Amino acid sequence: MNTEILYMLELNSTQPLQGDESTISIIPLGGLGEIGLNMMLLQHRNEMIVIDAGLMFPEEDMHGIDLVIPDMTYLLENKELVKAIVLTHGHEDHIGALPFLLRSIEVPVYGTPLTIGLVDSKLREYKLSKKARLIPLEAGESFKTEHFHVELIGITHSIVGGVGLAIQTPIGSIIHTGDFKLDQTPMYGEPTQFHRFALYGAEGVLLLLSDSTNAGRKGYTPSEKVVGDALGNIFQNAKKRIIIACFASHIHRIQHIIDIAHRLNKKVIISGKSMITNVNIALELGYLHIPKGTLIKFHEIDHYPPNGVVILTTGSQGEPMSALSRMAVDEYKQFKLQPGDTVIISARIIPGNERSIARVVNHLFRKKVDVLYGEASNTHVSGHASQEELKLMINLVRPKYFVPVHGEYRQLAWHAQLAESVGIPSDRILLAENGDVIRITKETATIAGKVHTGRVFVDGKGIETASDILLRDRQRLADEGIVIIGLVLSKEDGKIITGPEIASRGFMFVKESTELIEEAKQLIIKEIQEMNPELKLEVPEIEARIRSRLTKFFSKRIKKRPMISLLIMEL
Repeated sequence: MNTEILYMLELNSTQPLQGDESTISIIPLGGLGEIGLNMMLLQHRNEMIVIDAGLMFPEEDMHGIDLVIPDMTYLLENKELVKAIVLTHGHEDHIGALPFLLRSIEVPVYGTPLTIGLVDSKLREYKLSKKARLIPLEAGESFKTEHFHVELIGITHSIVGGVGLAIQTPIGSIIHTGDFKLDQTPMYGEPTQFHRFALYGAEGVLLLLSDSTNAGRKGYTPSEKVVGDALGNIFQNAKKRIIIACFASHIHRIQHIIDIAHRLNKKVIISGKSMITNVNIALELGYLHIPKGTLIKFHEIDHYPPNGVVILTTGSQGEPMSALSRMAVDEYKQFKLQPGDTVIISARIIPGNERSIARVVNHLFRKKVDVLYGEASNTHVSGHASQEELKLMINLVRPKYFVPVHGEYRQLAWHAQLAESVGIPSDRILLAENGDVIRITKETATIAGKVHTGRVFVDGKGIETASDILLRDRQRLADEGIVIIGLVLSKEDGKIITGPEIASRGFMFVKESTELIEEAKQLIIKEIQEMNPELKLEVPEIEARIRSRLTKFFSKRIKKRPMISLLIMEL
């Protein structure tokens, strides 16, 4: 990609934080107070390690924005201190910002094999794969820097290869749970390594940083086995073809779909770019096993009975160009939905995507297919721990200090309350936000300052900080429209030679705008005539006067403030 990075620096200080032998600093650059953008720095003296480098997908009011990443200014200004990056798992909100970080910094990147495989695929898109130092580690393995010893602890989550981190420092152990749930009957792979968390807890843990996503949800998060049983029943009873959309990163879910299909003698078609890419990576690394003869291509679909085919596809979030979205409106050339087909959306709705998914579901119902989605269908369960699991994690680790991470502020606050309910004193629980500098010693834990943080927008051509007027202008164009004015003036006496010509886009209906536009023309003519030629106003000054008059005029007449673009020439 040709994406360029432009950081507009607004730091309070670009100097590295000063620490001593007795202090660890934890600095979240993203992920606290929001879902996504997960990135955290751990610093001791002259050394830092980075935990995760994630992105966030744009919200509806972020017009034209493709991705959102954390503002890494503080990190890049102190990049000589960074010794390693460690990734808890391969979801985009934990690895998606890596290409932008690795353009500017060369340090080893550690993660489990699937996580590293997904990162390598992503870096190839940005032509950075050869430059990166990617080091795969299995759960239970570890790496060292001068001041940190990091062990990867296996956990269960909605992706293969998720890990928590046990970070041994000169002043004590820090546990970072990563995204986790305590699934004791996972469909594939090993359960969470409870014994490792408990062992560290018995030896004494200075600080626990724990996933807060489901801190407001009571009880336990259901096991993946619940989804497996539900999908088995649906597949068994489907009368025609099955189309199932899930996250391309959910390799366990993909494996189970393939296993059910094979058991019921159904053929499987893999559809969607990211799904095909991730399936190939998982197959190559041995995380996915597909029985011979199970996969077929779209052109073979008519060779099998209607109830003998399963299409595994992308589009679980209603993405406009995804395979499922195009199937819903008959724009997918390789396949057409038919009445009686079964469509399953086997994924949670990411906040902000509700309208997109609803739109796709409505189109699917118009096609007279059976649609199953949402928690009521049992076709998806969360990958994050609920309240009882969160309390169990705290009790396993028994930390001296506790900081909830990974969640919106209310979720962090709920998690803090849970910690207090199981015996962590309130003065040892810190509710931190992005940019806060958490200073930990053996005897104290405080928020001791703040570094610059924020959001950086990626629109495919460049990156701007959140303070830029780019989104504000796009929002105004979307809400109010634009009025474009062309005018030619005499350089000698400032009189009008040609114009004014006025065009508008997204402003008003044509019938209603004719009279208003004529009034605007007369207002411009009057403004030009009233200007004193002896002042010899420059074009920018003339533009400012006309823009001001028109803004007031439109605001008074129709309660709108369109963007006004003036093209004035002097002859």
